[in-house]
Amino acid sequence: MNRWTTCARIAERRCIGIIRAASADEAVSAGRALVDGGITIVEVAYTTPDATAAITALRSACPSATVGAGTVLDAAAAFAAVQAGAEFLVSPQVAGDVLRAGHRYGVAVFPGACTPTEISSAMELGADAVKLFPAASLGIGFLRAVSAALPQVPFIPTGGITAEDAPQWLEAGAVAVGVGGHLTSGDPAGIEERARELVGRLNP
Repeated sequence: MNRWTTCARIAERRCIGIIRAASADEAVSAGRALVDGGITIVEVAYTTPDATAAITALRSACPSATVGAGTVLDAAAAFAAVQAGAEFLVSPQVAGDVLRAGHRYGVAVFPGACTPTEISSAMELGADAVKLFPAASLGIGFLRAVSAALPQVPFIPTGGITAEDAPQWLEAGAVAVGVGGHLTSGDPAGIEERARELVGRLNP
């Protein structure tokens, strides 16, 4: 899948489920629960031990899902994630080497930013979308104001977003939301249930 197709799929599905787990096995279990609950865009954070193995296993277990890597801090991690099968890369900061590495192999890259200057820098470096982070601390009003000033930027707010307020972020101008702890903590049954709830709110 090329980066344009990945971006179109994320915009269509409107949500990225973010997994931070204590092990690769737990990450795969959480990812399968997300997919079973209807969230088919899944990000495995590199804070997860052996995240590359989790990405490969999740791609195999859920062939219909789009699987990416999160918390990608440098080019080495970006290359490892792509080799593992990641279809998109997400970083908490604007990292030019991550953008270059991802694009070199045809993978979409979403750097993190929280100021207009950082957002503009990310776009100038070729970001496919900008991860607005930490979203809950910045607030929906911030996204609305920045989107008015920079309407060309596709935003994916992430950090502290819940099923209850996710639709409001989309209404404020986001192309999709990234939802982590609220969604992916706990046992697989709970994750699947919360995923279904979130999908229902995003697609009433």
